[in-house]
Amino acid sequence: MSDSEFLPKGWFAPVLHAHLPFVRHPEYEDCLEEDWLFEAITECYLPLLDMMEGLVRDECDFRLTFVMTPPLTTMLRDELLQERYVAHLGSLIELAEKELERTRTQPEFHTVAQMYHERLLNCRRLYSDQYRRDLVGAFKRFQDVGKIEIITCAATHGFLPLLREVPEAIRAQVLLGRDSYIECFGRAPRGIWLPECGYFPGLEDIIKEAGIRYFFVDSHGVLFADKRPHYGVFAPIYTPSGPAAFGRDMESSRSVWSAEDGYPGDFRYREFYRDIGFDLDYEYIRPHIHESGLRTTTGLKYHKITGKVDLHEKDPYDPAEARETAATHAGNFMFNRQQQVLHLSSLMDRPPLIISPYDAELFGHWWYEGPQFLDFLLRKIHFDQDDVKTTTPSEYLEHFQKNQVATPCESSWGNRGYAEVWLDGSNDWIYRHLHKAAERMVQLARKYGKPTKLQRRALDQAARELLLAQASDWAFIMKTNTTVRYAIKRTKDHLLRFTDLYDAIEGGTIDEEYLSLLEEKDKIFDAIDYRIYAGQKVGAKA
Repeated sequence: MSDSEFLPKGWFAPVLHAHLPFVRHPEYEDCLEEDWLFEAITECYLPLLDMMEGLVRDECDFRLTFVMTPPLTTMLRDELLQERYVAHLGSLIELAEKELERTRTQPEFHTVAQMYHERLLNCRRLYSDQYRRDLVGAFKRFQDVGKIEIITCAATHGFLPLLREVPEAIRAQVLLGRDSYIECFGRAPRGIWLPECGYFPGLEDIIKEAGIRYFFVDSHGVLFADKRPHYGVFAPIYTPSGPAAFGRDMESSRSVWSAEDGYPGDFRYREFYRDIGFDLDYEYIRPHIHESGLRTTTGLKYHKITGKVDLHEKDPYDPAEARETAATHAGNFMFNRQQQVLHLSSLMDRPPLIISPYDAELFGHWWYEGPQFLDFLLRKIHFDQDDVKTTTPSEYLEHFQKNQVATPCESSWGNRGYAEVWLDGSNDWIYRHLHKAAERMVQLARKYGKPTKLQRRALDQAARELLLAQASDWAFIMKTNTTVRYAIKRTKDHLLRFTDLYDAIEGGTIDEEYLSLLEEKDKIFDAIDYRIYAGQKVGAKA
């Protein structure tokens, strides 16, 4: 597509960042935090896959970029978690069947109960029958036919700017993220999502070493680059090392993210915070909540946002009304992108590129109608106009191989855009421990060049524990004051396990039974090679 007559007025590149922290607790029969994964599968990943199946079936061409992080792909492929999800889904279906009977004399709720029952049965059909529990493979097939591009992330979503005290730790996060991707998708990743869009000058050198072509930064990362960007955020810049930096478009992001102006806050959409797990009689709901008896969300919610009223004053949810609202919002979003690109194209000598990244879990989990919105939007873009076309960053770089060279400024997304969320009075205590553990990991990797088999296992497990402690999720949870006790416990547990292994390796007192226990508990990165912390070139090839 080199002839300008075949190019649209502008390109739209939606990016869905699919990530969850690594949560796997074989030591418990029923782990509350594992529900984070199960909810995301039911409410987000399966609906998005089903949406794409429909688009392909109806010959609607589209492009999406998905970030699938190593913790998420590991959990999706884990047999223990797969078994537990099937049981979780079975319990939800039983509850939905009970709800059909309970609401049969309540017409304002019965339609919603029917919707949930049908959707949960479809989830089971997709998960167990069509995809045979292999959701990573399901996403891979859409990449293989050219509809989506899947990119990688740092190994455990570590916030890289705050790990730079030990450069080897950042290198391990990036290269292991690459290697995990190759194992899942059979090819090298072309792009990487920097966790929390956390960037600092020089990071692109490690990205280049990993063979990755591009990454994303928040808007100000490009706008405040060391050279004024000719096209603002509407074209990438090449870093001096080579990898391209794509900046987030603020206007299209605001339509979805803004608490005041974003679509998900519309009064006709489903209310997230009112759930039958808290509303209904305890004995009725008891078999479908946590084994401890703690009331938890079920995902079955019967009310709409309504307005600024108390939860008990919310009006009944109307799925048909919400669906029409999603269609209207999709049309509005497309119209705004058309006007945006028509204006920008009059100022640029190439079609503008609009990069719109969102957390994937927004679509379906937090915003129940999100997959419907995205479905309507992609269909409208394809069938209803020719001004805007969807694309991926890789396709854009193929069309426009010459780009301005500049270095983005240090930046992140989140409150005020400069790492404040991940370095705050609530969580700053973790970094001296993370830095010390990373220094010790480098020390071990350089010292033990020819380990025994048992030492090798301990060294690899020490690397896993360090990586899991570095996950940015824990600092984020501490800052946002949600499941703080769990986040603190996970951080401390991994650091203590690392320290135990460090002392045992150095003292020649490795306990194989304890090591085996840790290998089963923290079962991630099966092919890890601890020597990556010594600066050696190790890992997968593709």
